Amino acid sequence: MFDIVWIAVAFALGLGARQIGLPPLVGYLVAGFVLHAFGARESALLEEVADIGITLLLFTIGLKLKIKSLAQPHVWGTATLHMFAMLAFAVPLLLALGGLGVPLLAGVDFQTAALLAFALSFSSTVFAVKVLEEKGEMGSLYGTIAIGILIIQDVAAVLFLAFSAGKVPTVWALLLLLLIPARRGLLWLMSRVGHGELLLLFGLTLAMGTSELFEIVHMKGDLGAILIGVMVANHPKASELAKSLLDLKDLLLVGFFLSIGLHGAPSPGMVLFAALLLIALPYKWYLFQTLMLWFGVRGRTAFLGGLTLANYSEFGLIVTAIGVENGWLDPRWLAIVALALAFSFIAAAPASSRSHSWYERISEWLRARERKRRLAEEAEIDPGDANAMVVGMGRIGSGAYDELAHERGLRPVGVDADPDTIARHQTQGRYVVQGSATDADFWHRLHLDDGHMRLVLLAMPQVSENLFAAEHLIKEGFTGTIGAIAKYPEDEQALRAAGVQLVFNLYAEAGAGFAQHVCAESHSVPAAMPASVASS
Repeated sequence: MFDIVWIAVAFALGLGARQIGLPPLVGYLVAGFVLHAFGARESALLEEVADIGITLLLFTIGLKLKIKSLAQPHVWGTATLHMFAMLAFAVPLLLALGGLGVPLLAGVDFQTAALLAFALSFSSTVFAVKVLEEKGEMGSLYGTIAIGILIIQDVAAVLFLAFSAGKVPTVWALLLLLLIPARRGLLWLMSRVGHGELLLLFGLTLAMGTSELFEIVHMKGDLGAILIGVMVANHPKASELAKSLLDLKDLLLVGFFLSIGLHGAPSPGMVLFAALLLIALPYKWYLFQTLMLWFGVRGRTAFLGGLTLANYSEFGLIVTAIGVENGWLDPRWLAIVALALAFSFIAAAPASSRSHSWYERISEWLRARERKRRLAEEAEIDPGDANAMVVGMGRIGSGAYDELAHERGLRPVGVDADPDTIARHQTQGRYVVQGSATDADFWHRLHLDDGHMRLVLLAMPQVSENLFAAEHLIKEGFTGTIGAIAKYPEDEQALRAAGVQLVFNLYAEAGAGFAQHVCAESHSVPAAMPASVASS
């Protein structure tokens, strides 16, 4: 039975994985194998939890689908060509190994080889998002390109899931077209559910309800979940809804990863075969990098994007599970792909943490392979006649920009990595350019040698980002004033050691600023307390 013991084992091994720098899902997979070794078997409840987790995963992917960003050739072109190239590489290799009588592949046919290659072509959305968030580079250009490629891959997986069911839709499936005119009502309702538990319940109802509707008319429910997500993706609350579902989705997906391990403990031969699958990871990375360069992406963006995607995917596990369920694959492949997924995370985690230093070592080689015609986002950056710069245009950066422009008489330029943030500021009349402050090449492309720039304010949320920017500003010969925000005393010390002259501690200064604002606006607060009151 699925009980507290299973939860405790999953928690313990998930925590252990996190402590060594791996995603907790690696621990959940291992927990499944451990529980199976002690006689545990998959239950109906666990299967139901796993199905709900996958449905919510697909729904949240739909919420992130922005057709405009996915329509860019360097996104959909790289994703599509990479998938075909992986198939062209892996299918003949698997057939050849099968012809040689390699265990687990002996007698493999084309359909089986193609399905395995398809499953192994995916990269992990969970791993990429976690790595980008921890590095504070989710809004960087390479981060947005990587996420776009992952979404294209996820859509391909969903289409496979939809057609793999082998069901013939009933005539009642035509009624699903009524969801199109119903979209306006759903958006209206979404605007009025608030920001708390009602928004969460609204999302659950949409995802699970639409999935059930599709199943009733003999269509794959997973397809309904992602389609309804796409239908409401342009609503202003779509991002908030995705975030509110994040923890619940991740919790329920524990059931899926546990169920994989509970299908059977791997033999030594299966473990060895899974380890050998890691040989394909450098090929995946090199192929991603080469395709991005071909589409006009700079060397650094291509290198970091390819490294982020050089792993196997939880969607590959889902595809493999469908293949096993339909009798297309030997059940042993489910454990092999699960192990390959875990091994790829173990290999990719240290690589991602060293990605910037690795790029510096091969930057000249990569720059030599760049195409002369580049993306508009990666062109040379000229700040014009600006004499102040704000790096990081969030709430703090926006306030700093307005203060410099309207109260100090300066001509600031804002810098941000997120295209949507830039577009919003530009519509509000601010001069903002795109750039990633954690990109060493950004500081090479930024022209600060004309003597106009006197002040640079670093307003990014992560101290590591502000440190990186400060170090490269000084390295590029900037002699003006550098200011930065910090949260903790140790951050202040690190920033000053890096050459930042002025550090603003958010926590220390926020209280003083709040009190000053209230006292300045309120007529009932005395300017100073009488000495007799103060002494008492």
